[in-house]
Amino acid sequence: MSAVQPLPGFPAPVDDAQRVFRAVMSALAEPGRIVALADLPTPPAPLSATAAAIALALADYETPIALAPGLASDAAAAFLRFHTGAAVVSDTGRAAFVIADAAGFAGLEGLAIGTFDYPDRSATLILQVDALAADGPLTLAGPGVPGTRRLGIDPLPSALVPALAANRALFPRGVDLVLAAPDAVVGLPRSTTVTL
Repeated sequence: MSAVQPLPGFPAPVDDAQRVFRAVMSALAEPGRIVALADLPTPPAPLSATAAAIALALADYETPIALAPGLASDAAAAFLRFHTGAAVVSDTGRAAFVIADAAGFAGLEGLAIGTFDYPDRSATLILQVDALAADGPLTLAGPGVPGTRRLGIDPLPSALVPALAANRALFPRGVDLVLAAPDAVVGLPRSTTVTL
């Protein structure tokens, strides 16, 4: 009887997790700024390397992860459980991190938004995208953005801008969003106003 060997995570787990953590925190501190990432793990498809790296850097046994239906696979769940110690749950309302794909994005309904007393008990959505551009059709404003900033997301889900507007109205509650392109991340915290 042979055990299935999970795919490797970070080559240098401590250093790589710190590097990705700093990149994500920098992206969230300056919404819309594209922060490059390299030397990523190779997770099982359809989980992207960037989304997996973010999960490996941020998740642990106290932060359940949910995979959106288009990404849910036994191999992806096993990879995340093995490398993070996090439970992989099907109920997005219980998850601290939700990983989804832009192509299947339908909104933020069902994700944890925290409470007025504990807004930190909300979810972070890691949204896999194909590409990010600094000159796109979206305009961002709010804390961490000097004036306004432009952003392009490929593909741009039609439900994203309305969902982010509704999310912004919940502040200080709400969901934080990290866009995960193949080689970069962008942070869109709940305090950011996004218009088309």
